[in-house]
Amino acid sequence: MRLSHHYVVPHVSTGDMLRVAVKQGTPLGKKAKDLMDKGELLSDDLIMDMVSERLNEGDVRARGFVLDGCPRTVAQAEALAGLLAPMDLDLTIDIEVSTAQVLRRLAARRVCVDCGTNYSVSSPPLINWTCDVCGGEVVQREDDREEAISRRLEIYERQTAPLIEWYRDRSQLASVNGSGSPDSVTRRLVRVIEDHRDRRGGRPTR
Repeated sequence: MRLSHHYVVPHVSTGDMLRVAVKQGTPLGKKAKDLMDKGELLSDDLIMDMVSERLNEGDVRARGFVLDGCPRTVAQAEALAGLLAPMDLDLTIDIEVSTAQVLRRLAARRVCVDCGTNYSVSSPPLINWTCDVCGGEVVQREDDREEAISRRLEIYERQTAPLIEWYRDRSQLASVNGSGSPDSVTRRLVRVIEDHRDRRGGRPTR
């Protein structure tokens, strides 16, 4: 979200799209809820159908985008490359964070059920877990509970980690230290993106 604000481009988040579907009680949402609550991944075809629809919208085509939560498997990466052809992603970023930090951060995360604004137990809303932005209820998501987080990390090691090599082989990967405050991590991300753009002659980054 911080990167999309910095570059004034859409933040395309599969997690946000799925949570909207869950909240609205759509057929996709009902199916997704059971899997998400357990920390499971949805099928590649389902995710890519949803991403394909979003990437065909005008705001994304006009300015580029920050894609968050996809791809998570090599099959999704291959499908995404097909969707974007003859163009491609300019850069993928691997944010390196220890397992202990991931567990600690996600277990502490709290989210507004209405607008999706993120908080944490150490940085809560001003008043009684009521969102500062929209007044909605701020809660801990089911998929941020310890059992679901542990399951997601297991799946990551098995299915998502190979993506690092897949994108590295295509010279599309940069790694960034994810330790520290959100502001410091954002500065590192922007620095890596700007370095990449300079090497490519200022081409906008997707």
